[in-house]
Amino acid sequence: MQSEGYKSGFVAIVGRPNVGKSTLLNRLVGQKVAIMSDKPQTTRHRIHSVITRPDAQIVLMDTPGIHKPKHKLGQYMVDVALNTLREVDVVLFLVEAERPGPGDQYIIEQLRQIKTPIILVINKIDLVSRQDLLPLIEAFRTTLDYREIVPLSALTGENVATLPDLLVRYLPEGPKYYPDDMITDRPERFIMAELIREKVLHLTFQEVPHSVAVVVENVERRRDDLVAVDAVIYTERDSQKAILIGKGGQMLKKIGQLAREEMEALFGNKFFLQLWVKVKEDWRNRENIIRQFGYTP
Repeated sequence: MQSEGYKSGFVAIVGRPNVGKSTLLNRLVGQKVAIMSDKPQTTRHRIHSVITRPDAQIVLMDTPGIHKPKHKLGQYMVDVALNTLREVDVVLFLVEAERPGPGDQYIIEQLRQIKTPIILVINKIDLVSRQDLLPLIEAFRTTLDYREIVPLSALTGENVATLPDLLVRYLPEGPKYYPDDMITDRPERFIMAELIREKVLHLTFQEVPHSVAVVVENVERRRDDLVAVDAVIYTERDSQKAILIGKGGQMLKKIGQLAREEMEALFGNKFFLQLWVKVKEDWRNRENIIRQFGYTP
């Protein structure tokens, strides 16, 4: 039964690529719902994740990093992030524990155009000394009218537990949007595809990881404890395909092994995962292919 005065609302997590948005999201939710990588522009979709408490429901929206796009896929990603700012009750602006740079300034200019409450989160404080942290906070304090400034480390968990209470403070009264046991609005196929793409990000370099899209074509539950998954890794050039397959198929085998292990840990089933690599030339600049791969505004 929902209590009187129950609060609920939507919170956008925005920031430059690679500032730790997905790491923070997973930490807040308590399990992995967004893939993580040390490479920028890992997140391509807007992902809803849910924290349900006795007094409130917080719907967190992880967004693609805001950056200067180099192709149509990049423009789609930036559009998703900026459009989200107009649809939420609170904005979490995530920055690294360093002085504001050009990328931060660009996002600050976008945030100046909205009236939504903004909470500044200074991440990766585990990488700076306490005496250096105060000047960083002061350097950001004057850039916008922030409702709160929260220094934390999404990686270690330091000070993360204070964030949900602060968010609830700025949410309106409202209904539960999702069931108590739901932590993400994304289907299992989406999460499987993202786990495969995460392993590509971890194991490949330069342009290869950014040129990849993953489509799960078939999921079949063969027994109570075995799920068979067929997926295709798409890339843009034959040379990238060769790298993804690797000598004697070793790279593809490694990607599949790591993705399968993580699927089994996350879903609690045994998985039989088959992967193929195909080329869709210059797909990141082809709007019909971008939509076909599930990237829609």
